[in-house]
Amino acid sequence: MRRSDGFDGFGDFDVFDVHHHVGRAFDALGGELDDGSEESEEFARVELASRLGIMDRGGVRQALVIPGHGYLRPNGLADTRRVNDAIAAYRDRTPERFPVACGIVEPRDGVAAFAEIDRVHDELGIVAISFHTRFQGVSMDSAWILRYLERMGELALVPVIHAMDDTPEESLWKLASIARRVPDLTILALDAFSGFEASRQCFHVVDVAPNVVFDTSLSYNFDVIEDFARRFGAARIVFGTDLYSYPVGRRISHLLPQIVESSLSEDDKRAI
Repeated sequence: MRRSDGFDGFGDFDVFDVHHHVGRAFDALGGELDDGSEESEEFARVELASRLGIMDRGGVRQALVIPGHGYLRPNGLADTRRVNDAIAAYRDRTPERFPVACGIVEPRDGVAAFAEIDRVHDELGIVAISFHTRFQGVSMDSAWILRYLERMGELALVPVIHAMDDTPEESLWKLASIARRVPDLTILALDAFSGFEASRQCFHVVDVAPNVVFDTSLSYNFDVIEDFARRFGAARIVFGTDLYSYPVGRRISHLLPQIVESSLSEDDKRAI
């Protein structure tokens, strides 16, 4: 889309990032444990300012915000509800930059998660639900996830599925398997272009599951994605960066200039 309000983003392009995480990941990935400092109002101010600064320098106007999946759950579903309330509040504090938010449900909550799916839709106005089974203790093709996807389809909630093939819980063949079970539901797959072999597997996933759309996050360059877009259409690709909260997230995406400078048509670039 062409902008008419004077935003000085990335040239003529109105850039929307589908993959921002708000929260911690390092607790679950070998990093230092949370010392509690991130609960302060000052940290919240710095975190937001840092995120907006990265977006501004990178020419990104808006983003979908997703909770970090590494949160602790000593209180079970109550903690998941807290995280979903927090991401809705984050959206509401700066709606001009974060117009939409994505929630989380946990497959290990079983049938109890259905009430949370309904709540985030009905009460919080959340538009999507994220699964990152590397953090959730199940395989991506869990029968519970399939049941949740069916309920989400009834509510027009977008399924956001992390598919980092390096971890067996998120293997791309599992993405294809579950996508084929819900052919009328469009699935947004994140992190799938995280390596060369994984990127090539995405070509096969689309062949067998045409209802999957992929983001660009974690790709080392745009070349393979450009080839993918030419073969299957640019509408199958959306821009995403996997930007995390400060201090983890502090880099401007290197892919955006490559997309703009690619030989794709202007319409294709705008579709991405």
